[in-house]
Amino acid sequence: MNRRHFLQQSTLAAATLASTTFTSSASPQLKTRKFTMSLDTGAIGVKADQSQLIDYAAQYGFEAVTPISDFLAKLSDGERSTLLENMQQKNIGWGVAGLPVEFRKDEDTLRDGLSKLPALAKGLQQANVTRVSTWIMPTHAELNYLKNLRQHTNRLREVAKILADYDLRFGLEYVGPTTLRHAKKYAFVHTLEETQALIEEIGQKNVGVVLDSFHWFTAQEDVKDILTLSNEDVVAGDLNDAHAGRSAVEQIDGERELPMATGLIDTQAFLDALVTIGFDGPVRAEPFNQTLRDMPDDKAVASTAEAMKKAFDLVG
Repeated sequence: MNRRHFLQQSTLAAATLASTTFTSSASPQLKTRKFTMSLDTGAIGVKADQSQLIDYAAQYGFEAVTPISDFLAKLSDGERSTLLENMQQKNIGWGVAGLPVEFRKDEDTLRDGLSKLPALAKGLQQANVTRVSTWIMPTHAELNYLKNLRQHTNRLREVAKILADYDLRFGLEYVGPTTLRHAKKYAFVHTLEETQALIEEIGQKNVGVVLDSFHWFTAQEDVKDILTLSNEDVVAGDLNDAHAGRSAVEQIDGERELPMATGLIDTQAFLDALVTIGFDGPVRAEPFNQTLRDMPDDKAVASTAEAMKKAFDLVG
């Protein structure tokens, strides 16, 4: 289950408030980039198994790839060693794995996912993966904010405890668009501050945030918000641009652009802030862009690499 599926089921309303322009207050001249350029082919509409994903990354200059948990859990010791040796030879590391538990539905679905999680988490740990992430739906048809907060807190705490047993950090990504938040009756967590409050309620040391430049922009946040964080607070990053001709509050989650495509999002400010806090995790593009999805696979990966490299060149 992914966010695109949710988006297809949601009726998205447009808003008409004014946009906010963000400028950088960070000055990271004396610091260097520690985060890695990661490839997630699923986010750009390219189907690839773990080996193909690694080959794409090496061919187009990525530094990390998304781990596929169910694949890694099935590897023998020998197969795992061969895979990791191949990655080492190609100088490719791990990005962030998606959470293989559907926690947004009924209790039976949750329990089924939790029962399978230890085996999948063990496979990730054995392959030297250290990060797992998921996203928080910013709206609900039936649960008000308080009830939804309690449900998320209880369920995600269970997830976090299992992941902690396998030395896995757990990142929560807030989703900022006003259009999505208004799609159903009750609004929910959609800002960095609210996500930090949710993490505090969960109360597990391995839980942190996933920072996405698109959600940072649509939540109308600024550099100062990122600078409240430390490297230990951030599990992963996503880099995207906003759709031209729409204000921050008119953006639609399933319609984004590759980094620096429109210039609506201050990529320089966002990346400078990550450099300033010393973030050392993976950063991937997650544009949910139909034009990109319609491209041949090689061209889609190449276009993503070009956009990411252009953005990363801003910070060295």
